[in-house]
Amino acid sequence: MTFNRQPRPTPDDRELRLWRVGRALVVTFAAAVLVAGGVFYGLVYLLDFREIDSKAKLDAATLFDLVKLSFGVVAGAGALVALVVAYRRQRVDEAGAHREATRLHTERFSVAVDKLGSDSPAVRLGGVHALAGLADDAPDDSLRQTCIDVLCAYLQLPFTPDPGDDPAHQEEHHRYLALRKVRHTILRLIGDHYRRPKGTHRSWQGCDLDLTGVTIDGVLDFGGAVFSDGSVSFDGAVFSGSEVYFGGAIFSGGEVYFGHATFSSGQVSFSDATFSGGMVSFGGATFSNGGTSFRNAVFSGGRVSFGNATFSGRVLSFGGARFSGSVVSFDSTVFSGGMVSFDGMAFSGGGMSFRDAAFSGGMVSFDNATGSAPDGLLAAVGSPPSASVTLAALWLTSNP
Repeated sequence: MTFNRQPRPTPDDRELRLWRVGRALVVTFAAAVLVAGGVFYGLVYLLDFREIDSKAKLDAATLFDLVKLSFGVVAGAGALVALVVAYRRQRVDEAGAHREATRLHTERFSVAVDKLGSDSPAVRLGGVHALAGLADDAPDDSLRQTCIDVLCAYLQLPFTPDPGDDPAHQEEHHRYLALRKVRHTILRLIGDHYRRPKGTHRSWQGCDLDLTGVTIDGVLDFGGAVFSDGSVSFDGAVFSGSEVYFGGAIFSGGEVYFGHATFSSGQVSFSDATFSGGMVSFGGATFSNGGTSFRNAVFSGGRVSFGNATFSGRVLSFGGARFSGSVVSFDSTVFSGGMVSFDGMAFSGGGMSFRDAAFSGGMVSFDNATGSAPDGLLAAVGSPPSASVTLAALWLTSNP
């Protein structure tokens, strides 16, 4: 396996554009003359010198003052020339330093990617850490994004499933475990970097994260991570027999996608997470077996969509979640089997929609929920509601 991807060109990589020296000096002198003329005219006007006596004689003192003024003008012009030249030298030095940093980054990038394509799992692991370090030290955001893209692309590559611990396949089993360690290390590093405050060293917040179609079969810890701006995609990802933790994570601004993801067995937690602004989509996702928790999550502003999702044979809890000023959609969602709990939820402002949702089998509970019933819920559950759906007593009273 070999990666051939190189850092993408950016506006920072363009050639340094400076005026020619002659043009810069002409413009500088012209500006200096205009400024000097303006100052002279202003002084004459303020001192009320309206006329010049043509009969007056030029004495020695006045002549000496004019000579000093002439030398002062020449010295000022020389200072302007030196300033222009120094400015150009500084810009050229900065551009050269950036090109050198980019060249060194590219060389290290090539070496790290070669390691990531090695047949040895240990060498690949070294390449992972090298790319993460390159992302931390990248001279600009585009080069940082390139390193992150390569790490994500590695996770998206197909891999041979575990052949099991049968003695006949022991070597293949050990290799699978070693390569699995490489993938889990990438996931751990991503979580670590998204927890670091934005703008600080080693923070990847604001960068795009493309984990489309990845298989997560181990521990993924995004607890306390902050997803603000940028785009994070878990579209089509498979969470199988894993423990995924987004507890206390903050989703503010940007876009996060779990569309058509599959949550089968294992535990996924969004407990105490905050969804404010931006867009978070679980549209078309499948939740089967295991458990997913949004307990005590806060939905304030932005939009969260579970449209067309399927819940079957899985425990899903929104207990204690708070919805205020956000739009949460369960439109066309299918609840069949499993246990989905909205117990104790508080609805205030914003909106939650269950239009065209289907409740067939399993248990769905809104017991002790407060606020008005979500849009479309009472119509979706029917009247009287199915025995598998428990509604808040207040909603039953207001909708006999």
